[in-house]
Amino acid sequence: MSFKMNLDIKNVILLARKEIINAKRNKWFILYAIIFAGLSLALSWLGLAGVGQYNLSGFGKTTASLINLILLIVPLMGLTLGAISIASEREKGTLLYILSQPVTHLEVLLGKFLGVGISLLAALLIGFGISGYLIAIRGGTTEIANYLSLIGFTFLLALVSLGIGMLISSTLRKTESAIGISLFLWLLLVFFGDLGVIGTSLFFKLSTSQLFTLSMLNPLQVFKIGALSAIRGNLEILGPVGLYAVRSFGGQLVYLIVGTLLGWIVILFTSTYFIFKKRGTI
Repeated sequence: MSFKMNLDIKNVILLARKEIINAKRNKWFILYAIIFAGLSLALSWLGLAGVGQYNLSGFGKTTASLINLILLIVPLMGLTLGAISIASEREKGTLLYILSQPVTHLEVLLGKFLGVGISLLAALLIGFGISGYLIAIRGGTTEIANYLSLIGFTFLLALVSLGIGMLISSTLRKTESAIGISLFLWLLLVFFGDLGVIGTSLFFKLSTSQLFTLSMLNPLQVFKIGALSAIRGNLEILGPVGLYAVRSFGGQLVYLIVGTLLGWIVILFTSTYFIFKKRGTI
């Protein structure tokens, strides 16, 4: 089934604007934006300690310290905002009103994804912008390319997390249930991702190539590999998996990472569309 069927861009833009307006009124969205901006600014400030004394690059020193913050906060933002997007309107009955208008399921879903996605990326950009300004003033702009690469990978991770949240939301009617499942999944991805890979590899005695493939199934691991590769130029910190990735793919690794994250977004959106079209307001 083609996505080109009955797609009116004007309707998509109108629905996306509605989601952006709703995001500005969402207390959770505002709280997430403030927390991310505050923590990224604090980490940047701490990362700049000793920059002038030891002649280190502000961006190079600080960018790596932001990765763990991103892995912790960004998936939480995307998952919960995505979980709210459909289930809340289905529960309130507003989704029934929207679908009774001359719009298609695809237009509604695409409008929601674009609207929430733009709002999410804007919130992240504010945090990155404030931190980047501080780093540039205090530590110089020598390695700003690494910082920009990190922002790009973070945007992709945010959209993947949003896609997962919307997939959860499309299957449920109650907002509380959608948020609960998204938080549980966030805990699994963030806190048990590395442990799960290590435990699985030990139990099944996986080879390095199989372990790398398993890591690529977790979007957070994919982000970590891509971000560290862009920042450090090598993945020795990841052990055998990192060395295998560099030796096997070399300069093509970044394209593999970006392609994998984009593939996640496409697969999640497609799956959400078919579930959403089948369930509708039910």
